[in-house]
Amino acid sequence: MTAKDNIFIGASTKTENLALKLANRHGLIAGATGTGKTVSLQILAEGFSKAGVPVFCADIKGDLSGLAAEGVSKDFLEKRAQEVGLEKTYSYKAFPAVFWDLFGEQGHPIRTTVSEIGPLLLARLLELNDTQEGVLNILFELADDEGLLLLDLKDLRAMLAHVAERASELSTLYGNVSKASIGAIQRRLLVLERQGGENFFGEPALDIRDLIRTAPDGRGVVNILAADKLMTSPRLYGVFLLWLLSELFEELPEIGDPEKPKLVFFFDEAHLLFTDAPKALIEKVEQVVRLIRSKGVGVYFVTQNPLDVPETVLSQLGNRIQHALRAFTPRDQKAVRAAAETFRPNPDLDTERVITELGVGEALVSTLEGKGIPSVVQRTLIRPPSSRLGPITKAERRTLIQSGPVFGIYDRTKDRKSAYEILTGRAEETQRQEERRRQKEDNQARKHGEPRRTRSGFQLPDFGRDDRPRRDSVQRRSNRRSQRDNVLEAGLKSAARSLGTSLGRALVRGLLGSLKRGN
Repeated sequence: MTAKDNIFIGASTKTENLALKLANRHGLIAGATGTGKTVSLQILAEGFSKAGVPVFCADIKGDLSGLAAEGVSKDFLEKRAQEVGLEKTYSYKAFPAVFWDLFGEQGHPIRTTVSEIGPLLLARLLELNDTQEGVLNILFELADDEGLLLLDLKDLRAMLAHVAERASELSTLYGNVSKASIGAIQRRLLVLERQGGENFFGEPALDIRDLIRTAPDGRGVVNILAADKLMTSPRLYGVFLLWLLSELFEELPEIGDPEKPKLVFFFDEAHLLFTDAPKALIEKVEQVVRLIRSKGVGVYFVTQNPLDVPETVLSQLGNRIQHALRAFTPRDQKAVRAAAETFRPNPDLDTERVITELGVGEALVSTLEGKGIPSVVQRTLIRPPSSRLGPITKAERRTLIQSGPVFGIYDRTKDRKSAYEILTGRAEETQRQEERRRQKEDNQARKHGEPRRTRSGFQLPDFGRDDRPRRDSVQRRSNRRSQRDNVLEAGLKSAARSLGTSLGRALVRGLLGSLKRGN
């Protein structure tokens, strides 16, 4: 099915192949529901795996889990194999797969830390306005400057309370800090928790290298993200895949144009990434897509309508598989015209008309060839997959998870000392110091016959004693002691700030605000 340098896609008037050398020029799989997009994704994942290229894909409906199981013989599969010229070589086989799940239910958990995801993507996740995003940026800047690790949501919540307490001071140093904005961010965090977002933040954080694995037989491992539950929180889904893309961009070295990709990343339901996204974020996504090619990563967007992808991103997608579109509404008709116009014309094919006539398992295919020139668009029968059509069973999934290469690495959470513990410790120490100060004053008052003060500030009666010293002398001693404490406290704060600033300078963030671990 797969030649040495190509992935066989299907047959038109000739064989339609995807050149591995040009697979990192990205791609698009589009078409209406039920037209065969999932099978096209499946056969590309098989082809990349067989060529030794690791794959990452989101499994929206559960069907892609079938990649991990051997296909079952069916008449329509055998018939399609004959139609595309595979009758002598077609066989059924399973492909090496690792299952992931943000919620840890159908695969290994995937986590990152709040510090690593950065303020830009977190603001997108929390649906913050510009003012609230500004406060979040100040929070991250302060955490970086003071060396406070933000690992999970309790760290973020503690840091928000810390910023609120120091609002007037920070407004002078960093810019205006509105307590109303802090309250709004806190409320958005509660919404995120109800959607299960807290599962995404914490440690151990995902090591990107665990997505770039090959099996002992040399085939690339297919990483399958269980996304059926995740899709109920579409904003979390979009931000997660964006973070993953940015991590790949920041962590992988430049390798130019390799003979085959280092990793292929399938972004299913791509419209969730771009819907209501601010212009600044779309520009950064376009920049990452354009530049990540030189890291050896191919990005393939999967969506129903090509118009779901902004033109600046769409123009970067060189390899295209277009399944049927239905032209029932003016927007549908516009999408059909737009899709037809993006292909290199075929004089023997009315592309715009054919898009509406394609059957299930048929597609218009155009891939890059030669020096990166798109091939003439062809009406193509997509080849049948070798792996199972449809999902695997729960028992099969459980067995594959437990026998996988990362079993036991991510399955238990870790909670090391971070912002929450540090800030809580500071608050407790301040409270203990205040208690000691009050106790000392009470002891001195009793020693000199001063009326004792309760915590509420009320004086206790002295029962007529007149041998106590003058109140002003006690007050002067207290003032001198307070001044000494203030000087010491200022010195400690200055040293902490200096240490924090040196740590902060070592923290560098990338295009999408993600923390660069290597720095």
